Order: sequence, then structure tokens, then C-alpha cells
Amino acid sequence: MTATLRLVEDLLTRPSVTPADHGCQALIAQRLSALGFVCEHLPFGPDTFRVDNLWAVHDSGVAGPTVVFAGHTDVVPTGPLAQWHSEPFVPTYRDGKLYGRGAADMKTSVAAMVVAAEEFVRAVPQHTGRIAFLLTSDEEGPSVDGTVKVVQHLQARGEKLDACIVGEPTSVNSLGDVIKNGRRGSLSGKLTVTGVQGHVAYPQLAKNPVHLAAPALAELAAIAWDEGNEYFPPTTWQISNIHAGTGATNVIPGELVVDFNFRFSTASTPQGLKDRVARVLDRHQLQWRVDWVLGGEPFLTPVGSLVTALSEAIRAETGLQTELSTTGGTSDGRFIAKVCPQVVEFGPVNATIHKIDEHVAVDAIEPLKNIYRRTLEALLSPR
Repeated sequence: MTATLRLVEDLLTRPSVTPADHGCQALIAQRLSALGFVCEHLPFGPDTFRVDNLWAVHDSGVAGPTVVFAGHTDVVPTGPLAQWHSEPFVPTYRDGKLYGRGAADMKTSVAAMVVAAEEFVRAVPQHTGRIAFLLTSDEEGPSVDGTVKVVQHLQARGEKLDACIVGEPTSVNSLGDVIKNGRRGSLSGKLTVTGVQGHVAYPQLAKNPVHLAAPALAELAAIAWDEGNEYFPPTTWQISNIHAGTGATNVIPGELVVDFNFRFSTASTPQGLKDRVARVLDRHQLQWRVDWVLGGEPFLTPVGSLVTALSEAIRAETGLQTELSTTGGTSDGRFIAKVCPQVVEFGPVNATIHKIDEHVAVDAIEPLKNIYRRTLEALLSPR
């Protein structure tokens, strides 16, 4: 039973369903404080939905970069308990795997980061620069009082961050095969097209918004928004929900509501996408409005000191030549990228995240910790 595995088990026993933290961050802060980290607890949000956040820094006083480990202590709900083969908040071992809600997303990463920092600071107490932790209990929820608020807090006092590893589960087939060095942006829209309600037997007296909007929706679905670039796939546009009508079969609806989403690359901008949508809708002479929500802008970390250090640590520990990828959904990296020029995500295999019987391979836990420690050694060891 390694120190990392013990900490993973301890975190898994805490039912920290978002936005609850259930003492995870207090436990981590206690361990980090013993090493000389200065820990700040930064709760945000109303009392009925309080979000716990932790900012912890170890500063040796020697000039150098600030390297941040970022992650979340909250987990998604368990789903039907009867479908789990073991209690989701009781760490359970079967066939070389450790089961529990949050095992892959992302309590194993958090534990590995903490133990990696402990080992590195004990071995190199006079390291260059600073090691920091940014943890939140609001990543799996609305993400309004977590990392984004901590980043704003750090900005207000002039904190300078240089490199950040977010412990998201990025590996696909085996530990170390994929690093996320960026993420696409997310831009959602709720399109309302107005017509005139009427009886289906008298269509000449009505104006069916579904019929009117259909050609415009088909055109939007067929547009090649951009071609992507070296790091990003092309931008995509997808409808997620369509609603119209009163529920009666003999009524032409008076309004159509369409929910859609862009996952966009750095080859496009939010305003540019909005403008192109508007031109299509206007060309089809629709009476329309769109309510927009920008979930996050894309970020990208090209190959540099962080990507190189992490890639070499992966190769040294696993023998794999890792792949850089920007696929997948959004993460808190989108907030951190506003104040940190190098942000990547790296963690265990993501095949079971958010699923019943979520698990992580036991034999990947110690190598994950070693990869994080090797990355610190590369970036913060005195020359």
C-alpha cells in the first residue's frame, strides 16, 4: 500500500458529489501545510451552494517559474446504486482495478499530484520557483464559483503563473498515451423562430415556423465553419434540442425553439460564428432571435517547456511516445489559460469516467505519481 494509494482511498471514501467537498481539500491542505505550503481556503457562492476552493503555494525563495497542479475534488452523482457492483464510496478492488466514484475523474490524479509534490519538496527543498495547487469542488457542476473565481482572485492580486497541469483523465488506452494541450471553445445558442399559430386544416391562415426554419437549419448543418489547424479539428455545429407545438396534433405551432452548440477551434472566433449564423437566418427571412452563452474560449499550448517536460516524463516512466490532442469537452483549463501561458491536461485512462463502476487500474497509480514528480524535477530542479 503506497502513500498514493492510501490517499486515493481516503479521498474516495468522501461522498463529494458536486458542489460538496466533504473534507477532501482540508485533508490535502493539512498534508501540504506540513511541507511548508501556504494554504488559502477560498469559498465562493451562496451558503446553500457553497463551493470550496484551495490555493496552496510552496515558495523556496529561489527565483524560477510557478508550476501549478490543478484539479477538482467534486464528483458526479453515482446514478442508480443498484447497478453498481460495489458501493461507490467504498474503495473496492477487483481484477487489478480500484473501483469508486471519482477513481478516474479525478481523485487518483489529485492524490498523485499531492504525493508527487511531497516527494519532490522533501528531496529538493531549495527547488527553484514555486509549486502551487488550485483545487475546486465546482468542476462537475455549473463551474461559476470554482476555478474561474479563484483565477479572478489571483488576477486581482497580480499572481503570475507559468505552467499548469490539470489532472483530467486524458489517457485513452493506457496511461500516458495522450496529453491534452488545448481544448476547443464552447458556444451555445437558443434560437427562437416566430410564426403564426393556427389550425392545420387552414395553413393559409397560419405561418409554420418549423417549415420556415427547416431550410436555414439544413444550411447551418452543412456549413464548413473552418478547416481547423495543426492542433485543432474543424469547428462543428450541432443541434441538441428542438421544440415546437402545443402537444395537439391539429395545431400549427406559433414558435420554434432550437438549442445548438458550436465546439470551435482557434481558427474561429465567437463573434465571427455569431455573425455567420445571423446572416443565414436573415437570408431566409426569418423572424428570429438567438440567446447566446459562451461556455469557454479555446486554448492551446504549443510544444514548449511544459509539454516537453511532461512528454519526457511519460516516456521515462512508461516508454510511450505520447500524443498531443485537443479533442473532448471543456475543462477548467479554459479559465486557467487566461492567466497562464502553458496549460495542459494529463491523467489516467478515461474509459469509465461518469459511468457505473468507475475505476482506475491499480498498476497505473504509482506511475502517474512518478510522471508528475518527474515533471516537477525537470521544471524546478536547480541547474
